[in-house]
Amino acid sequence: MGGRREAEGVQLVLLGPPGAGKGTQAEMLSQFYGIPQISTGNILRAAVQAGSELGRQAQKYMNAGQLVPDEVIIGVVQERLGKPDCAAGFLLDGFPRTVPQAEALDRVLAEMERPLTAAVEVAVDPEEVVERLSLRRTCPQCAAVYHLKNKPPRQPGVCDACGAALVQREDDREEVIRKRLEVYAQQTAPLVDYYAGKKLLLKVDGGQEIGAVQAEIRRKLEAVVNKA
Repeated sequence: MGGRREAEGVQLVLLGPPGAGKGTQAEMLSQFYGIPQISTGNILRAAVQAGSELGRQAQKYMNAGQLVPDEVIIGVVQERLGKPDCAAGFLLDGFPRTVPQAEALDRVLAEMERPLTAAVEVAVDPEEVVERLSLRRTCPQCAAVYHLKNKPPRQPGVCDACGAALVQREDDREEVIRKRLEVYAQQTAPLVDYYAGKKLLLKVDGGQEIGAVQAEIRRKLEAVVNKA
């Protein structure tokens, strides 16, 4: 899987339910193509820290425990996409989350003359997501992560690295996972149809081993890039 490909103008959106492994795939794609991985959570925090006008607006909503409105998020994303490190492309991870956000992103990219190369969907069966996340255990001391089926600790309930008692994160409980999947199905899954309608959707099987998922994404992306 090694090497790196210099790619001119690879603009990607990564889609998939919680637990699909999008973060891992995004990191690998970012390194391979030499493009920044952009998550809205990170850029919102950076804008707040920098004290920009949009950052101050975002902070007002975040401090009140409210969702940051689309127009503020879009503004922050547009600001970030204008940075020099996005000249060769970018990978949006966790954005857009809704069809209105996708439509707004399209308008921004049209103004910038930077159309999307593809929207990559990492598809995973909901029951597999529940198993992946509900069997995850974390060490509160050293942050090591285990999986009761795929990567169990040597001694049940105890961290191999530091000996602390492992815990299950609140958002890894089955009822919470199912709620998150429900929200995803209602709000974000319609993006799959949206990008399919624009002939930008590349669907990959996220149930495979990590390296196989990455290989399938790259293979399908290369076909699109070489055809352009």
